[in-house]
Amino acid sequence: MTVWFVLPGDIDDRAAPSGGNVYDRRISQALAAGGAGLREIPVPGAWPQPDLAARHGLAAALAACPDGSVVLFDGLVACGVPELLRPEAERLNLVVLVHLPLADETGLDPALAAALDAAERDSLHLARAVVATSAWAAWRLVQRHGLDPDRVHTVPPGVDPAPIAPGTDGGSQLLCVASLTPRKGHDLLVKALAEVGDLPWHCACAGPLRDPAQLRLVRDLIERHGLGERIRLLGPRTGMPLERQYAAADLLVLPSRAETYGMVVTEALARGIPVLATSGSGVPEALGDGGLLVPPGDVTALAAALRRWLTNEDLRRDLRVSARRRRGVLSTWDESARELAQVLATLRA
Repeated sequence: MTVWFVLPGDIDDRAAPSGGNVYDRRISQALAAGGAGLREIPVPGAWPQPDLAARHGLAAALAACPDGSVVLFDGLVACGVPELLRPEAERLNLVVLVHLPLADETGLDPALAAALDAAERDSLHLARAVVATSAWAAWRLVQRHGLDPDRVHTVPPGVDPAPIAPGTDGGSQLLCVASLTPRKGHDLLVKALAEVGDLPWHCACAGPLRDPAQLRLVRDLIERHGLGERIRLLGPRTGMPLERQYAAADLLVLPSRAETYGMVVTEALARGIPVLATSGSGVPEALGDGGLLVPPGDVTALAAALRRWLTNEDLRRDLRVSARRRRGVLSTWDESARELAQVLATLRA
């Protein structure tokens, strides 16, 4: 069976560090290594709001797929253009992989969010199967869009085995790995860190600086609170530069306003690094008992958890033990690929 995998962007776009890109790349590699006849179809464009040229490109790519083909879409491409999927929905077996519901992106104009939500609903109803990256996300899609639960499948991300991170001094080196966008909550993190400024800590933030307005906000907050010597905005890090950040980290902090899973959580746990993250989404599934959870958007709760971590040696020791225990039961990318392959196999023509 040949699976056609429709991905957003060109090669450079897909190499950019993001959870969605990593998931797509690793699943694609694992499916191919497992014997699946997989062919990638990159479609450049400003997804999920493509221009006319991008629309023509996607339509032409779908028209070239043989009848009965299984076509797996990254949801960023599929969910905003149901009018392009509809003509092919009977001829092809369409599967949509949803990394994040389109309207859940923080900071969208309400009218745009409503339009994207409606388009996503139409697109997902055209698909033979929908794949979500956490049970929470699958439930949310079913409830939000009235989907048949039997057509919605959960395939969580995998993780690569990694050595235990030595850390710095056991507590003071904090790490945040996330694109600097409103949804990821760097502004909340800076405010919370300002509340524990009387304690010893340093925080490295690794991730693409994609949102100029959010970058200005975060830099202004850092300057306002006099934290320029303690918080570093590193920009994107991959490969060995990112590994060095993990190796030095004592605690990973993920202050997101919303996450469907939180792949950096399991990346940290794979190295035995405890995690402080926000609840109310898919993160608890990734975290297990490997760290602390606070409500999303709650600066006071985030600051209190940071103070507990920084001042309580027994807590730090217990969380390191829990993180290492969680490390031993994390799924691999091969396991994720096998789960997805089972979903796709049910759609063979």
